[in-house]
Amino acid sequence: MTDWPYPRWIAHRGAGKLAPENTLAAFRLGAAYGYRMFECDVKLSADGVPFLMHDATLERTTNGIGLGGDQPWDQLARLDAGSWHSRTHAGEPLPTFENIARFCLANGHYLNIEIKPTPGHEEKTGEVVAHHAARLWAGQAVPPFLTSFRPESLQAAQAAQPSLPRGLLVDTLWKGWLETALSLECVAVVANHALWDKSTVTQVQSAGMRCLSYTVNDEWAAQRLIDLGTDGIITDRVDLFSS
Repeated sequence: MTDWPYPRWIAHRGAGKLAPENTLAAFRLGAAYGYRMFECDVKLSADGVPFLMHDATLERTTNGIGLGGDQPWDQLARLDAGSWHSRTHAGEPLPTFENIARFCLANGHYLNIEIKPTPGHEEKTGEVVAHHAARLWAGQAVPPFLTSFRPESLQAAQAAQPSLPRGLLVDTLWKGWLETALSLECVAVVANHALWDKSTVTQVQSAGMRCLSYTVNDEWAAQRLIDLGTDGIITDRVDLFSS
């Protein structure tokens, strides 16, 4: 991917913290602020349906209990994923990945799909999410961008749909992070924004990859990343930064 087709600014989990994360309501709000690219977390239900949720467990962002990946989709679909955030969003459902994909495609939005497997399901989640992404975006000029903290998930996605662009997420510069990104034929490294400096930016860009950052919510941090020549910024502050 020599030409980078994605915008610099990416709305985190739909609209950051202004709406319940990883819901259609959050995507709609982020779009209302002018954002054209969104990040979301995708995992599998017990019966293999890809759906949006960050945590392995249901308690923080729904009225459910236990591991999301242990429940079939027909049970997950009944949960309230909005009341935890605010009364305004009470009753907001968990979306399937297909729901979000069709919203993005209908509106010309770009998508960063973080593969977020339930522990123990890293390979299967990477494979299934990649197949669904390839099916949904078939024939589109710009594919979705797949990322994960789990190299196993990215490797499975690579094997399933090698043409989809991939990015390695890193929260620390663990031994072999750059070599792992290269071995997975990643087009980008998506790092905790504090990890980027002249040295790390040079390493990644010299290897032919792009530098993206999460989660950037302050103007000083964003300006530092722009000055370093990084390529993408994931933010909760869709109300602060213009896309």
